[in-house]
Amino acid sequence: IGNLGCDFYAFSAHKMLGPTGVGVLWARKELLEKMRPFLGGGDMIREVHKYETTWNDLPYKFEAGTPNVADVICFTAAIDYLTKIGMDNVRNHEIELTKYALEKMSKVKGIVIYGPKDPKKQGGVISFNFKDVHPHDVATIVDKNGVAIRSGHHCAQVLMDKLEVAATNRASFYIYTTKQEVDALIDSLEHVAKVFKL
Repeated sequence: IGNLGCDFYAFSAHKMLGPTGVGVLWARKELLEKMRPFLGGGDMIREVHKYETTWNDLPYKFEAGTPNVADVICFTAAIDYLTKIGMDNVRNHEIELTKYALEKMSKVKGIVIYGPKDPKKQGGVISFNFKDVHPHDVATIVDKNGVAIRSGHHCAQVLMDKLEVAATNRASFYIYTTKQEVDALIDSLEHVAKVFKL
């Protein structure tokens, strides 16, 4: 990570097959040494006096309270699993499924696809809408067909404003997704087009 030249680097476990509520924050040591802790708790303080506190050494000064040991162990297992599979294999599978899905989705009537059409320039995620159909209605119909997608602003309201939409739908693919599941998504999207007579 140090070779990237960044000051901070963060990622969450749940995007890597791990548990929710745990992740990694890497930072340059000189920046961490200058920063004050933002949470209080055991082991982060070396000494406390009436008018003065001395913070513990790194990394402890940012580890307030009882650590979530069980989920960190689970996250470690997830990292080991992905390492065994190989991240190049994970990426190649995402590219293959994304390409397949984009080709099929582009033929569905009324669909608008956001983002790059080159699967090598995006992750295993496709954001889309149907013209004149609210994304929540799309998600409800797709859900009733047994396919899970996400609808909403995806923590990117500024982007939604830029796109001039209230929300989008999002289909995501990962190592456990199959072409048959992509086909089920396409069947559901074609059903949406029929329901709304697009």
